[in-house]
Amino acid sequence: MPRSFAHSTAELVMQVVGAVHASKKASPDFVENFCDLSHSQAENALKLALDLGLVQQDGPNFLPANPLVHFVASPDEIRKAAILRVVLESYQPFIVFRERLTATNSADTAAQQTKTLLDIEAHREEIKDTLISLGTYTNALISQGGGLYAASNKALENQLLALADMANDQASAVAAIMKQIGNRADQLDRNEVVLPLASALLKAKAGQANDAVGEAARAVESFLARLAQRMGLNLAGATGINQKLDKFRTGNKLPKKVVEAAKYLGHIRNAADHGIDVDPDVGDIWYIQVSTGLQYVYVACSFIIAALECTAGGKFLI
Repeated sequence: MPRSFAHSTAELVMQVVGAVHASKKASPDFVENFCDLSHSQAENALKLALDLGLVQQDGPNFLPANPLVHFVASPDEIRKAAILRVVLESYQPFIVFRERLTATNSADTAAQQTKTLLDIEAHREEIKDTLISLGTYTNALISQGGGLYAASNKALENQLLALADMANDQASAVAAIMKQIGNRADQLDRNEVVLPLASALLKAKAGQANDAVGEAARAVESFLARLAQRMGLNLAGATGINQKLDKFRTGNKLPKKVVEAAKYLGHIRNAADHGIDVDPDVGDIWYIQVSTGLQYVYVACSFIIAALECTAGGKFLI
């Protein structure tokens, strides 16, 4: 039976993997909208990410399948390339293609031979374009000009060092978030709340304000969902941060001042979500300031601290 093969690019693969990481359980429609891709672009990139072992399917949805996906939230493109390079070194179509490229010095011939050796159903040009994209993005292949490519002499150890630096940066960001939240931080879900906040902090420091707001907002929503479960509160029908906060206001589950102050998080998130779309309230698009992206992360932490203290019978913080 012929082997399936998805035609896509390295950049699109990393985009959709980032969407899956952000959502934790992403539908194809979510990925398409999150990345602002066409249906076919999102579909093919997800299929290639699946083939690479970066994501896995759960019914119609996609979940992270590799621990390296946790590092995809990095704002550093070089480090994202390092993640893909490590995965690529165990991806059979690329390994065979690189071997045949070295033997023939022709990308066209190497792609045709890879297609034949692995019984791949895709056209030779799709195989060539996809594998060259993956290889050049990760510095596993280098362009020699005139349509010629060769295996890179850059050792995999360089990519592993980049991953080690990335892990150090993330560890520092996690430590900063844990310190900011304080002695109740151990009550938080690491994957759903702490790591997204750490990722948001890194993006905010890199000047990626919109992305920082998006990551931190998802952490806040996850926190509210978990808190509602513990308190026996039904959040059905509540979409977004502000509607979820209103549910906590009913019955005084959280004090009014805490709820109303936290709605800053919902409003900024809504502005960021407009992206390139015009907000009908103002007739224009919103631009998130770099300072706002950084402040947003710390306001999210402050709200989480206040909510944990209130529900534990501690101090009234705001």
